[in-house]
Amino acid sequence: MDPRPAADSRSVLVRWMSITDANSAGFVHGGSVMKLCDEAAGLAAIKHSRCRVVTAGMDRMTFLEPIQLAELVTFKAAVNAVWRTSMEVGVRVEAERPRTGEVRHTSTAYLTMVALDEDGRPVEVPPLLVDGPQEERREREAQTRRRNRLAERDEIRRARDTE
Repeated sequence: MDPRPAADSRSVLVRWMSITDANSAGFVHGGSVMKLCDEAAGLAAIKHSRCRVVTAGMDRMTFLEPIQLAELVTFKAAVNAVWRTSMEVGVRVEAERPRTGEVRHTSTAYLTMVALDEDGRPVEVPPLLVDGPQEERREREAQTRRRNRLAERDEIRRARDTE
């Protein structure tokens, strides 16, 4: 299987946030942002794997500042790292004030997506070809998150086995 460039997985989703996205404080609901992060990550994973994908987990979701209603929100996603059947996709969320054009980085998310075959079973995905220091850094950081995630899972399992 030939490696595919990380750049080929880049996906952009833009959404105008309306009253249906509001929380009780009058800002955009975090759940709405998370759902759209998942959609953007899915697009990037599909572009890389050329397969149907499912979300296996969200490793991290940070909310840096609130998003106002009526702002344009852009979800920029790309595959950061690839393992056998899974991929980490990073999503950067930016909000834009339409009247001024001011753009703010509001959230970041890291999701693990798994590629599936026609029968719904995990399927091998192409290796990732990274280009340049930024993509290399993203892959390194994704490997660190995966090691931490697996170590935490193993520690929890060991603790449960002793109960």
